[in-house]
Amino acid sequence: MSGNNSADITIRQLSAHGEYLECVRLQRDTWGENFTEVVSPAIQMVSQKLGGVTGGAFDSSGNLIGFVFGITGLKDGKPVHWSDMLAVRPEWRGKGIGRKLKLFQRDEVKKLGIEVMYWTFDPLESGNAHLNLNVLGARIAEYVENMYATDEGSTLHTGLGMDRFIVQWNLNEDRVMQALRGELPQIDERKVRSAPVVNTDESAGPVESDIIDEPIVRVEIPAAIQRVKNESPETGSQWRLNTRRVFMNYLTRGYRVDAFYRERGTDRCFYILSI
Repeated sequence: MSGNNSADITIRQLSAHGEYLECVRLQRDTWGENFTEVVSPAIQMVSQKLGGVTGGAFDSSGNLIGFVFGITGLKDGKPVHWSDMLAVRPEWRGKGIGRKLKLFQRDEVKKLGIEVMYWTFDPLESGNAHLNLNVLGARIAEYVENMYATDEGSTLHTGLGMDRFIVQWNLNEDRVMQALRGELPQIDERKVRSAPVVNTDESAGPVESDIIDEPIVRVEIPAAIQRVKNESPETGSQWRLNTRRVFMNYLTRGYRVDAFYRERGTDRCFYILSI
């Protein structure tokens, strides 16, 4: 379906029971038929009445091709928004639909005076890392081991555990505005290449090395963790344990995640951490 044109899509809040049911179908198509955390039509609808967002992306024929769902609440006495789910059908991925859904969500919650949005993503998913850090300009607030306890019956989560980064998106921050304009400074790979890689060897395989106290370090993840997991569940599990160890060690000692990049020529993927 290479002819899909993202310019022809419409993004708006879902508004009819049939659309909420389509959203349930898209959730199961994305996370698996046995996914236990499906957001029901009732919750999709009711959340909208309390500042929540159930936004859908529709193609020119009116088919639901992507959605974003989030709820609004209070954190430390201030209104915030938690973006709980985002999915785009496979044939539409890579066309900026996820970005458009997040921007729609941002616009909707800003109408309520909300300035901060949170969500989670798997640190091993390189595509999500690129979207969240490079495209949206969000920051990593925390690493949580097995945040959701079980794999929720999802084929995407099975075998990897549920470790997550909590993302903080400060909607009016200069960094965010730069990212949305496509003006975030690019990683100078020549400069960061001198920063040690703390969790892999020369073959880019996960290894348990000594924690290195340097001002800047790099943490490597696979370019395609789902492919790695499907080919070798044991290797996928090794990546989880390996990265969990280094992220938790460095972040609890005051390091922050500054950037993510895919190395030109090798396709290797790295987070840059600094203190």
